[in-house]
Amino acid sequence: MKNQIRLIKNKVKCLPWKLLSKFNLYKGNKIPVKFIIENADWAIKIVGQNIKNEIDIINPRKIEISTKPNRIVRSVVHFGSQYMWLNWEKYISNDNKYVVSFFHGKPEDSEEVKIHIDAFMNSVKKLNKVLTASSLVENRLLGWGVPKNKLIKIPLGVNTNLFNVPSKNEKYLIRKSLGISKHSIVIGSFQKDGEGWGDGFVPKLIKGPDLFISSLKLLVSKGYPVFVLLTGPARGYVIKKLRSYGIPFLHKYPQNHNDLRSLYHALDIYLITSREEGGPMGLLESMASGTPVVSTNVGMVKDLITNKLTGFISEKIEAEDLARKVEYLINLSENKKNELQYNARKEVCKFDWSIVAKKHWEMVYKPLINC
Repeated sequence: MKNQIRLIKNKVKCLPWKLLSKFNLYKGNKIPVKFIIENADWAIKIVGQNIKNEIDIINPRKIEISTKPNRIVRSVVHFGSQYMWLNWEKYISNDNKYVVSFFHGKPEDSEEVKIHIDAFMNSVKKLNKVLTASSLVENRLLGWGVPKNKLIKIPLGVNTNLFNVPSKNEKYLIRKSLGISKHSIVIGSFQKDGEGWGDGFVPKLIKGPDLFISSLKLLVSKGYPVFVLLTGPARGYVIKKLRSYGIPFLHKYPQNHNDLRSLYHALDIYLITSREEGGPMGLLESMASGTPVVSTNVGMVKDLITNKLTGFISEKIEAEDLARKVEYLINLSENKKNELQYNARKEVCKFDWSIVAKKHWEMVYKPLINC
């Protein structure tokens, strides 16, 4: 019912602009590309802003961020997620060229996701381009029938100047300021893994908070002095479980994304236990910060990580295998850890936003503007 009401509102919002276009009365601005985001301060907004910032350097006034697709006519319109696209696609102007990013999702995730994917595939004929960030999802989309000439893989990016490798002294000072013992093994998880935008006591299982807790329990049972550093909203389930098992933790939720920089510097390991992902952003930011990653095989993980060289991939969605890989990492020599850090940083620099944004311009926006 809630979704139906939203769709009706979107239809009403679009009508005046469609009429203006129909009778040739529309006087839009001269910026040709519009990147559509939601008002929420989350990953899609960060992606859009970074693409815009970098394109502004090479081609000023070619792209702008918008939350109002109903007002756009005769432009290249890039929806930052397929979910936003499906909320608007039936009602917005046919005079635009449409690009949609599809980062994650598969029918096995849930009946709701299956219905959503069916609706998306039915809408592909209206799209000029479909973008995805990972080889895993690229192959998935091709298998579902997205035409090869419409599909483009462009990875998510990272600001490698902001997210960088700390000195030993910087690492010591940030941990001291957070009240974390130098003897602790600090494991990070910077995401949203509870349902809704409240306390998040109901786990969002696709993000694997249950696996995260089970992995930590196994490590603690072997005597490892684990300390957990959390960020992000709706972490109630994880926090409740950590308290019940007596695992020390700290939850910091900086409102400015850039403030995550120092929190990555406090980590020894970043642990991704998701069952499905698009990136995630934490994968790239950790590697750029010199923090070793242990992850399930989701999203862009296999595009960035070579096992034991740039990080660790668990092919099994199970706590035991994740914990084994974390334990292996803990027990590496300092030389091996430094080598891993160097390799990961070198690999992720290929994904700097300056490179990723240029790919958007050259491979997607410029051809559509000129055609």
